[in-house]
Amino acid sequence: MAPTTFAFLLAALAWVLVAGARLKDRNPVWFWYLTGYPVVAVRVLTTWRKIAHLNDLSVSRRPARGLVGDLVVKGQALRPVAPRISFPRATRTGLSLVVRLHPGQTPAPFIQAADALSHAWKVHAVRVTSPQRGLVRLTATITDPLERPGIAIAPVELLSAVIGILESGGAWVMNLRQVPHWLIVGATRSGKSALLARLVKELARQPVALVGVDCKGGMELGLFGRRFSALATTRPEAASTLGALVADMQERMRTCRDAGARSIWELPEKLRPVPVVVIVDELAELYLTDGTRAAKAEAEQCSTFLLRLAQLGGALGLHLVIAGQRVGSDLGPGVTALRAQLGGRVCHRVHDSGTAEMALGDLNKDAVSVALSITEAEKGVAVCTGPDGGWVRARSHLTFTTEARDAAARHAHLTPELPGVTRALETLTKEAGA
Repeated sequence: MAPTTFAFLLAALAWVLVAGARLKDRNPVWFWYLTGYPVVAVRVLTTWRKIAHLNDLSVSRRPARGLVGDLVVKGQALRPVAPRISFPRATRTGLSLVVRLHPGQTPAPFIQAADALSHAWKVHAVRVTSPQRGLVRLTATITDPLERPGIAIAPVELLSAVIGILESGGAWVMNLRQVPHWLIVGATRSGKSALLARLVKELARQPVALVGVDCKGGMELGLFGRRFSALATTRPEAASTLGALVADMQERMRTCRDAGARSIWELPEKLRPVPVVVIVDELAELYLTDGTRAAKAEAEQCSTFLLRLAQLGGALGLHLVIAGQRVGSDLGPGVTALRAQLGGRVCHRVHDSGTAEMALGDLNKDAVSVALSITEAEKGVAVCTGPDGGWVRARSHLTFTTEARDAAARHAHLTPELPGVTRALETLTKEAGA
């Protein structure tokens, strides 16, 4: 090869490397489409038959049993046939393909083979879902999208908050119109407080009433007090506040009944009461008692009021967001009944399997295992209910307390009055002073 040609090839190679590095930094999605996707797609197509055979995903065209004299012999077929797959389709975060199952196959073996697929294809992870009977969708993510999440964008709707980003790359949206009540669990420094701050920041600019229950003296939610219509910082105040909301709920029922509506969203706008979002920080503070009769009565009151709001409040514009470090049946019988009414679930890193089981156990056992694998370095990472009714890993946007506090102050003029709650707290204060 002539020296000039060799120099030209080196220069061209250097230019390609520099251009590729710039493209990767400025537009990683296009870098993946142009360079990574073709390589991984070829790897998927060339290794599928072997992977299917090694992980028992292939089946024989003939029965695995045969007669040898008077004996029935069962063995492994010599020429198993792998299920047919579609051509891998590129996505922003990886690729996906559809597998057509053989008669008698189920998605279970594919779920067990997910780790083997991710290693063979050299991708971060492979998720297995079944969009319809007889089909399995394999979704591969080339890198962990939660490691360095960007700011996801979603349409702004009433009672909807963009919390963070899903592992699929889409926006993590907490829509209270679709899922009216949520349970959020997480240990200290797991990202639970940052998620609540993000929720307050997103809802502060909307025409909704925020009610806080923070029995830790208001150390957490008290920072956003200018945007709260009411804030209970002790258990007696919490009982009075929740009781007033139950009374308001009954008034909303009468309004809907008189108007022939099944929810407040069917009422004319001039008759529609303001939506209320109740944020409870540290549920255990409402349930744990010192053994005295008065403390037990207060805890029972709070439990009853929360359960009634969860059972009936969704259609009446009363929504619950319950958070806690440790949530388990040992807090009392009312916790399990309350959990059953909270359709939205978010589980950050926790210290015990019981809390993860309480949050996600009735959804999917695999979700519990994934939640327990979250490390201390993955702050903000959580397992939550997905948009399709399943579960998904997600990460909340890092929201500093100062940001949420400034947003609360900036939108303080939007804070609506809740006369019933205000009267209940004033009455409690007068009785305590007397």
